[in-house]
Amino acid sequence: MTRKSILFTLVALIALILVPLGQGNYIIYVLTSWLVFSIAAMGLNLTLGYAGQISLAQAAFMGIGAYIAALITLAGYHWVLGWLAAMGGTFVIGLLLGYPALRVQHHFLAFVTLAFNTLVFLVLRNEDWLTGGSHGLVGMPRPNFFGLSTGTNLEFYYFTLVLFVISGAIFYWIVNSPWGRAFKALRENPVRAESLGVDTRRITLLAFAIGSAFGGGAGAIMSPLVQFIEPGSFAFIHSLKILLMVVVGGAGFFFGPILGAAVVILLPEFLRFTEGYYLMIYASLVIVLMIYSPSGLIGAGQKLYARLRPGRETRKDMEKGAQL
Repeated sequence: MTRKSILFTLVALIALILVPLGQGNYIIYVLTSWLVFSIAAMGLNLTLGYAGQISLAQAAFMGIGAYIAALITLAGYHWVLGWLAAMGGTFVIGLLLGYPALRVQHHFLAFVTLAFNTLVFLVLRNEDWLTGGSHGLVGMPRPNFFGLSTGTNLEFYYFTLVLFVISGAIFYWIVNSPWGRAFKALRENPVRAESLGVDTRRITLLAFAIGSAFGGGAGAIMSPLVQFIEPGSFAFIHSLKILLMVVVGGAGFFFGPILGAAVVILLPEFLRFTEGYYLMIYASLVIVLMIYSPSGLIGAGQKLYARLRPGRETRKDMEKGAQL
């Protein structure tokens, strides 16, 4: 990371620590939901933004993770065991779901993941003996760690913030590792990547598996946050919401899913002063953004910076050309 990136990250972290202080329970709950969905969006960003594999099933993985964690905690075990089981289980399922991606691409792959999301929703709704069916599961306890409670909304926010930072650090390590470079090569040109020695089959499967594990981990956090889960919370519409987070923020950018989740989760709350018009205003802003900048908010920021500092960008291009 550059010095500016480190400074920006530290300032953002301090802001995240301070922002819930003095806020009501509802605002703290919304902020915690933003952090949870940011983790899920990181996983989809890895699959879609970095590896170029379309997935419309991230909410399904959140659901699987939430139910695994809920069942384990309701059985009397600690939440950490449920969290690890949720990520492990969704990693394996994502690995299996990645196999169709070896044969189909683009919108065909989107249909496969859409069918998977629908299948998970139907299983969660119909298997009453395990999932509680349409009534869902209720009463998941919030975890304690060495005497430290996460019972209040503020305590649970800071607990989620710690997991968010850990997830962000793991995500940063992945995208800057040889795996991350292989993911980008797979996205840009699979044929050329394979000719350069990249095992595209293994990388495709890893992209789905790791992205799914992020979704499962986010679902496991959602379970004690709301203390009630039911199949409708993980329906296809929520997969579209997570996809919107990645696209609006900027697919393929590290901070893209975090910024996109803020737009999708937090912006409607700020627009509630417009009463019945807030959803129309929100939708209009998203449409204008996608028309102006298909690469999302970060892409729009880069365009604006390039226009404000054209001389500097030209010098950078000349230096790169000289190095080549």
